[in-house]
Amino acid sequence: MHIELRDQCFDPWAEITVFRDRMLSAGQYGACAVFVGTMRDYNDGDRVHSMYLEHYPGMTEKQLESLVNASCETNNLIEALVVHRIGSVNPGEDIVLVAVWSAHRKASFDACREIMEALKSTAPFWKKETLDDQNSERWVHRNTPDS
Repeated sequence: MHIELRDQCFDPWAEITVFRDRMLSAGQYGACAVFVGTMRDYNDGDRVHSMYLEHYPGMTEKQLESLVNASCETNNLIEALVVHRIGSVNPGEDIVLVAVWSAHRKASFDACREIMEALKSTAPFWKKETLDDQNSERWVHRNTPDS
């Protein structure tokens, strides 16, 4: 399992390839499920220029580790990779990558969704949006529903 917070852009597909090649043996897994979340340029009916993601160092990583470990155990995962942005993020940039490997697809699908939903609902991240006029900022007080 690998969890990383980054203040720079990342290529989720390159991350998956490097992780898989380094951590997994050919034939060791039968399924991989992936979720990549990307920043939109709108929220709650307004155009968004950028977003700043704050976190509580140490606490955030520990919470992410706990929720990924729980899903690994519940779903009998072979491996898991989570990369999450912090700091300034612009529309079109990837914010989060969740990739999980298991013997069978059901476990991978279930775990990927479970990790992502837990991340959105319990991980200690705070988001401040700068609206398109660049003079207005607002804190995001709720996450989008799981739709």
